[in-house]
Amino acid sequence: MSFYDTIVPAKLQSFFALSRTHHGVLDMMAPVFAALVYLGQFPGPGIVLAGIITVFSGYTAVYALNDIAGYRDDKKNIRPGDKNGTDLDSILIRHPLAQGVISLKSAAVWAGFWSVAALLGAWYLNPVCILIFLGGALLEVIYCFLLKISYLRIVINGFVKAAGPVAAVFAVDKNPDALFLCLIFIFFFLWEAGGQNIPNDYTDIEEDRQINAKTLPLVFGRETASFLIMGSLGAALCVMTIVFFMSPVNFNWFSYLIFGTGSFFLLILPAQKLRKTGLNQAAMTLFNKASYYPLFLLCVVLMDLFL
Repeated sequence: MSFYDTIVPAKLQSFFALSRTHHGVLDMMAPVFAALVYLGQFPGPGIVLAGIITVFSGYTAVYALNDIAGYRDDKKNIRPGDKNGTDLDSILIRHPLAQGVISLKSAAVWAGFWSVAALLGAWYLNPVCILIFLGGALLEVIYCFLLKISYLRIVINGFVKAAGPVAAVFAVDKNPDALFLCLIFIFFFLWEAGGQNIPNDYTDIEEDRQINAKTLPLVFGRETASFLIMGSLGAALCVMTIVFFMSPVNFNWFSYLIFGTGSFFLLILPAQKLRKTGLNQAAMTLFNKASYYPLFLLCVVLMDLFL
């Protein structure tokens, strides 16, 4: 038994699995990074504390909503003995709601509790953040229902993933710079498409085919999917470079060297390997490495703020 299993009760682990907390915590680094790279310094203690609570609550609620909305389709994909996975989304247990580990009622209470906490925190930070959270939650539900309807749901998911970083900027500035805000949105939209959504659907292509899903890799094929992954990630890096130049953070040459090197190993190299091999495992590797990218960006910013 691991130290994690010792301190976290098994039932709570099931709810963490519902909210994909292991992956969610990495995603939570995105709004933290967005706030710091925009502001160029740490906000006041009250904003920091409220921000941490709100970000955790919001991501926990939205990820839970994803599994609740996709409950029926997930049940069709679950295989006997399908417990832990090799990707970050299924470290604890894959789709605990669909597997009957927790009830639908319990999942709804869990999602509702964290939604209320997120709304209260958003109201304290900036009422605009409430609208962003509600919009993101609604789009997440729509995204799940579009699984068998259209591959264009990838656009919906891009908006959902960019919502957190955009809300973080509004949390530290009531009237943010429009261009900077747009660049933050575009980067996370592209990163989500090329580093998360398409690789994840690429990995699940066989399971999705069985339920007649309409994902981008299924509709256009592996070759086109890998091409779009490379294009999205390449464009995302160009946008982030502009963000670094515009940021009030005083990035030096070493910061750009770290940024370029980390981007190559976390995004470009895995994407190239996927394009070369076409293997599902390569897509999963890209997904896992790209998941650490917001944390990597945050570390680059913190390095410049502290040193």
